[in-house]
Amino acid sequence: MKAAQINQYGEPEVLQITDDAPKPSAGEGQVLVEVHAAGVNPWDCKVRSGAAQQWVQVNFPATLGGDVAGIVSEVGTGVADIQVGDEVFGQANSVGGAGSFAEFTPVSASAVALKPRSIDFTTAAAVPLAAASARQALVDHIGLQAGQKVLIHGGAGGIGVFAVQLAKQLGAYVATTVSTEDVDFAKQLGADEVIDYKNQDFTAAIKDFDAVFNVAGAEETTRQSFAVLKTGGMLVTMGSLPTEDLAKQHGVEAIAQQSHVKTEGLEAIAKLIDEGALKVYVDKTFTLDDAAAAMAYLESGSHRGKVVITVK
Repeated sequence: MKAAQINQYGEPEVLQITDDAPKPSAGEGQVLVEVHAAGVNPWDCKVRSGAAQQWVQVNFPATLGGDVAGIVSEVGTGVADIQVGDEVFGQANSVGGAGSFAEFTPVSASAVALKPRSIDFTTAAAVPLAAASARQALVDHIGLQAGQKVLIHGGAGGIGVFAVQLAKQLGAYVATTVSTEDVDFAKQLGADEVIDYKNQDFTAAIKDFDAVFNVAGAEETTRQSFAVLKTGGMLVTMGSLPTEDLAKQHGVEAIAQQSHVKTEGLEAIAKLIDEGALKVYVDKTFTLDDAAAAMAYLESGSHRGKVVITVK
């Protein structure tokens, strides 16, 4: 089986293509997916570089990749609602050594759903972790309601693109911070207020917001975000830990989100996509042979939306 694997931690070039990786099988509670496309996420880069070692250890050689879209080729024991031949999208185990940067990957049945009918595999592979992360923050943690105000940092990135759209679907007033070149794009997504973080101080531009979702996760941005929240508000951050002392000082709740991709969330997202209420933005695609280049491009920070590896 062809796969993109690492045998050591390091820069993108440590990701090597092999043609004879062992083909995995579907274990209990899993389905085996014939991969058509795989999304690339910052987490994949952290695993590859070794930056995630404090949370997870991988056994070499390890096939990277979490986001996946493809066709079910095998169903493991204990799986009732998925059948061979189903077109699905979901989240493989990106640290289990048998990820989605390969021709086949095993996926937990609880982390997969039927692919949205209105989009192809390449587009679907851009959805799972990013959209699920946005939904988890806005719906599950914040409980965002119509008429509330939310600030989303990084509104033009992989997660931010979904977060801005989902917040608008929930009826919220949405402000977002983006780079200068992404201001118009963020407006197209539906943001009510777009702040160019390179030339504007967001703490001076807005105040009394109900919630902040810090997608980018920079610690300084997290710290500054407390100032724009009203008493009783909520801050959700990814990639950095909010300061409990600052949260108490401002009278708000703050949490660091660990994203989880679940079938129910994927089904809700697929429904919005098929209804035309949620658009998916794929910035650039790479072949499996160019998986290392895909990672390097993602890490360059020049992407708008998602980066996807096409496999089949």
